[in-house]
Amino acid sequence: MSAMKMASTRRAALGVTGIAALGTVFGDRMKAAEISAMEKANLQLVNDFCASWPAHDAAKIMSFFAENCAYRMTETMEPNKGREAVTARIAGLAPNVQDFEVKDSWARGPMVINERIHRFSAGALKSWHGVGVFFLKDGKIVEWYDYTIAMERR
Repeated sequence: MSAMKMASTRRAALGVTGIAALGTVFGDRMKAAEISAMEKANLQLVNDFCASWPAHDAAKIMSFFAENCAYRMTETMEPNKGREAVTARIAGLAPNVQDFEVKDSWARGPMVINERIHRFSAGALKSWHGVGVFFLKDGKIVEWYDYTIAMERR
């Protein structure tokens, strides 16, 4: 075996050994924490909220929001602030939503983060793939900000 190939093989072995050692030392810290009852309730609320969209009922969708709510549709837009402004935005979007497919969700304290794909029956977008960040208080969504991963236009 050439000296170069031996050195490469030795480095690879040391790298694997080092990663295994870190896994042993930090393994317990790398495991996901158990979620609290509040976090479970917040996850359920956001999942129920996402599931409500295909019914196109803006009043039902708004029932998940606090009075002092805010919604930012994408990272490039200013948020809609206050119940009236958020209701107007939701009412404009709801009729075109086919579904919200929740890909992954997790909660920490009052925050829920989920990855979703929205599919639309009409409008400029066929689908939107992104991440939502929700801040909840007293069982209601206070803030909902979305961040785009990808969009499919018609």
